This record gives sequence, structure tokens and C-alpha cells, in this order.
Amino acid sequence: MQQAKAARFRDMTLDGFVELLGSATPAPGGGSASAIAASLGASLVAMVGRLSEGREKYAAHAATHAWAIAAATELADRFLRLADEDAAAYDAFAAAMKLPRETDDERSARTVALRRAAVVASEVPLRTVEACVELAVAADALAGRSNRNASSDLGVASLLAEAAVHGAAENVYVNLPSLGDEARAGTLREQAGRCVDDVVAIGARIRAAVATGEERPPLPGGAPR
Repeated sequence: MQQAKAARFRDMTLDGFVELLGSATPAPGGGSASAIAASLGASLVAMVGRLSEGREKYAAHAATHAWAIAAATELADRFLRLADEDAAAYDAFAAAMKLPRETDDERSARTVALRRAAVVASEVPLRTVEACVELAVAADALAGRSNRNASSDLGVASLLAEAAVHGAAENVYVNLPSLGDEARAGTLREQAGRCVDDVVAIGARIRAAVATGEERPPLPGGAPR
């Protein structure tokens, strides 16, 4: 039996969420799935940090471990909130699509409602896109500065960040035509594209560091600038 959507996706069982995602219900969809994938990536970063802290071999990077754990833990929570917001944004857009359009006034009101809903439906996944850059930066901070036995998990985190940033960006792009504002659409598309490029570039750097296994120098102040 299909599990009904809980108030928050985090409150569902994993099996229940997967079943709901695969159902004929359009939300949650790709945007929520992307945010949850990013949350998993952030959790992996936090795990690597915790598997590294307090170990004498990596003592020179203790400040980085503490920073990465805090950053990744906050990101994991933020991505779950964004998953809920993405589904809500889609529901609002779908509701606007169903507004009556028999008269000129109705058509005008529907257009206004659609454009307002499209703004939210574009900006929510854009926040996921931007947060994926933060996730990639946190994973990169630990690459070559953390427990080598868990280094492959940083590679997995980078891949999840890339999948999530591409997926969330697609949800930005698909809503831009409904904004009714070409200048704003162009700005949002450019913002999303830059973030995608950043995550891909950082991800490649992470996996290169994981592949070589070489220790990287400590970060000044323990955190990336």
C-alpha cells in the first residue's frame, strides 16, 4: 500500500519515500530527489570528518575536521528542508495551472498566478544548486586531509553533489519560460550554470585527490576561504 506523504519527507520511512517517489503523484519529483541525494552526500562528508577527528595521524587538520562536520551537518538538514520546499513549490505551480481561464479576467489572473508560482519553483531548486557548491567545497576540504580509509566516501559525496546539482539545475531551467521575464530568466540560468560548472570542477579535484592518496597541506584557519 502506498504511504501517504508525511508533513516532512524526513519523517517518512525510506521505503515509504521511495514508493511515493515512484508513484503517479508528481510531487515529490526530480527536485526533491536531487535535494535528498545531496543530503546523503553531505552526511557522507560529516561521517568522514567524524572518522578523522581525534586521530593523531591527522591532528594537523583537526580544525578542518571540526569545520567540515559542522558545515556538512547543517547542509544535510538544509537539503532535506529544500526537498520539502521543492514539492510545495510544484504543488503551488500545479494549482495555478488549474485555475479557470474562460474569461479575459480569469486568464489574466491565471497568468499572474503562474508567474508568481514559477518564480518560487525556480528559486527553490536554485537554492539547492547553490548549496551543492557548499557541499562540494566541504568535501574538497577533507580530501587529502582526513582518514584515508574513508576517502572513497568523499568521492561518492562528490558524485552525489554532481548528480544533485545537475538535477536541481534542470528544475530551474524548466520553470524559466513561465516567468514571463526574459532578463530574470537569463540571470537565473546563468547563476545555475556557474554553480554546475563549479561543482563539476571541484568534484574532479576531489576524486583526483582520493585517487592519489597524497596528503594535502593544512588549510589556513582550518576552513576554505
